Amino acid sequence: MQSRGWPDSSPAPQAAARVERAAAASALYTADERRRRDASRWTLVQGVLAPLQFVAFLISLVLVLRFLVSGEGLAAATVSVLVKTALLYTIMVTGSIWEREVFGVYLFARPFFWEDVVSLLVLALHTAYVAALVTDLGTVHAQLLLALAAYAAYVINAAQFLFKLRTARRQATAPDGVPA
Repeated sequence: MQSRGWPDSSPAPQAAARVERAAAASALYTADERRRRDASRWTLVQGVLAPLQFVAFLISLVLVLRFLVSGEGLAAATVSVLVKTALLYTIMVTGSIWEREVFGVYLFARPFFWEDVVSLLVLALHTAYVAALVTDLGTVHAQLLLALAAYAAYVINAAQFLFKLRTARRQATAPDGVPA
């Protein structure tokens, strides 16, 4: 008897195989990538720089808001944005090296494509602040509003990376490397 378009075998095992392939495709790291990630010294560097940059962001945010509200502490606010920007450049360069070691590309690796896109926006906004500061373009108020725009993009980007970190941890604890 002819089946209704199904191959000779039952559709259930084929459906299960499709689900398994889809789950494997959604895994953040392949086994080789996970091994390279764990062996890379840049993983530790990123693990140190990310929270350091976040602390610099929080301090700078307070200093920038303080100046915008009270008019006091312009030098501290300016230096804090420059420190945050320097940390951002450092984490971007070392992160690109990490991405090359783990995925074979400096940017836009499959699992981190959108994080890299937003990272470039964050970098562009921070760079625009530095350029405005150095060229004395716009008022100090406008420059610091630009820094706040850079910080808003940074918060979005940090949330993206925290989500990926959480996903990686969940996949690492799942028996097949894919979270349930």
